[in-house]
Amino acid sequence: MVHQTQIFCYSAARQIAGITQRRMKAELRKQVYYKYDGHCAYCGKEIQYREMQVDHLHPQALSHFKATGRDINGNLIMPDPDRFENLMPSCRRCNHYKRAHTIEQFRDNMRTIQKRLMKIYIFKVAVDYGIVEVKPFSGTFYFEHKEG
Repeated sequence: MVHQTQIFCYSAARQIAGITQRRMKAELRKQVYYKYDGHCAYCGKEIQYREMQVDHLHPQALSHFKATGRDINGNLIMPDPDRFENLMPSCRRCNHYKRAHTIEQFRDNMRTIQKRLMKIYIFKVAVDYGIVEVKPFSGTFYFEHKEG
């Protein structure tokens, strides 16, 4: 669950790091879309090009705080969050649910989703009547199946 302080911290981190929304070039956006043949990298659902959201596998806000090394002058080298390897095609739901979490934080959230759902009374009724079936999350995202 995301708390107000986490949202504030994320926003503050973006401001401190000087992150602004930039418009992605059409060609790069197409490459990201076809990276997993028009499927969300996380859930695997087929997505329409115009509906695709581009997610940063390693959160954009965190990349400005994690140096990859130092240059010859001793300055910190910061990773480019917009490099192709870090860009993932995502459906709206997965992108919103992952938010600014790392992939491991997102994985942990998905592993505990059943427990959180079972706290909702109406959901328990739906399970009792066989309307929904609860299955465990395998721990592997679509892109990991495709790359593995």
